Amino acid sequence: MPITDQFKDNKSLALTKRLIPWTICVLLPMALIHSFFYPLPFSPSPKTDLPHSTNNNITYRSSLSASPPSSAEKGKTKETKCDYCNGEWVSDSGSPLYNDTTCGTIKEGRNCITHGRPESGYLHWRWKPTQCNLPRFEPQTFLQHIKNKHVAFVGDSMARNQLESLLCMLATASTPNLVYNHKTGKDNQFSRWHFPSHNASVSLYWSPFLVHGVEKSSTNPNNNLYLDHVDERWANDMDQMDLIVLSFGHWLLLPAVYHEGDSVLGCHYCPGLNHTEIGFYIVLRKALRTTLNSIIERRGDKGNGIDVIVTTFSPHHFEGEWDKAGACPKTKPYRNAEKQLEGMDAEMRKIEIEEVEYAKAKAKRRLRLEALDVTKLALLRPDGHPGPYMNPFPFVNGNAGSVQNDCVHWCLPGPIDTWNEILLEMMKKWEKQSRNED
Repeated sequence: MPITDQFKDNKSLALTKRLIPWTICVLLPMALIHSFFYPLPFSPSPKTDLPHSTNNNITYRSSLSASPPSSAEKGKTKETKCDYCNGEWVSDSGSPLYNDTTCGTIKEGRNCITHGRPESGYLHWRWKPTQCNLPRFEPQTFLQHIKNKHVAFVGDSMARNQLESLLCMLATASTPNLVYNHKTGKDNQFSRWHFPSHNASVSLYWSPFLVHGVEKSSTNPNNNLYLDHVDERWANDMDQMDLIVLSFGHWLLLPAVYHEGDSVLGCHYCPGLNHTEIGFYIVLRKALRTTLNSIIERRGDKGNGIDVIVTTFSPHHFEGEWDKAGACPKTKPYRNAEKQLEGMDAEMRKIEIEEVEYAKAKAKRRLRLEALDVTKLALLRPDGHPGPYMNPFPFVNGNAGSVQNDCVHWCLPGPIDTWNEILLEMMKKWEKQSRNED
């Protein structure tokens, strides 16, 4: 071999020796990084594809099969709870699920479309929670959840308003049959509808105080409430109920005398009577506690269990006194910065939330209880009430100055449909959990 060629080979060998360590130092970390972010696909052994075999009620799985998560792991993977009470009303070009012609259960005073309300902007808003999306109501899904069950709405006219909304939305998927109806005056006070398609019943129980009460009359200007006795007009049927939706509060603002045990506890606005004025906050708390305690005692650990929803206080929007030509003329929702939850509305909601949490702490294992917190989202909808259209075509005769307004209840369709959309989401969540986990 020529010397020049030998020199070249020696030079190449020396260069190669110098490059090998450098190459290893560079490529090895790169290989490790690549394997970390892009692992090679793993092909299981054919043995692991054998079907699971069982013997003596024990399931044998491949060693490569994922083991079931522990209770601690389950807790880590639970979905974040959505706070439906915080959010904003956003414009929605979609149409309501129903209208005045597709639903035959709307109380006359809430049928704003039929009564001639000229603008329909109040129909085109949807509630957008801050933490999540609120799906559009699915009537078939709701009916499937209440299949072979009895849902009872118990309370005042706000309970009836929410029930009417629910019936209207469900009727788009399945026609309900009115199987029982008891009226006092023009109002349905005790009614029941049956959905043959799902063997499901939805009932209304008029009970404006939830506890036993004697309503005012021409001879007695005050309501009389017995705060330590639940109203048996609905509680007697408790064994037949699977879901109870409670809604009350507005009737507590009226003059009343409050009884507890064999004595008078006090009163609210009862001039001329020798009773202590105690307002209505303490009464709200006592009435709700008596009600929830009664449900726990009677149904907390019996049968297939029971679910209870407490719909929180829904604010009114009278501008002026309700009985002195007070009205609610706004045609758009408030923005969050425009209206704060405060005063009576905030206190009523606070008491209801506290009492639900107090009852949950002592509830027995077969009772599930939650608050349907609608106070804030209701506060932001001054445009959703019937207003003067609680009456048909109120301005036809030009008597605008003397028209009575309803700024408490809600047009149907209207914002209160959202109450039931949230209710369905709560039911979906419950469906994923066993009662023992709650």
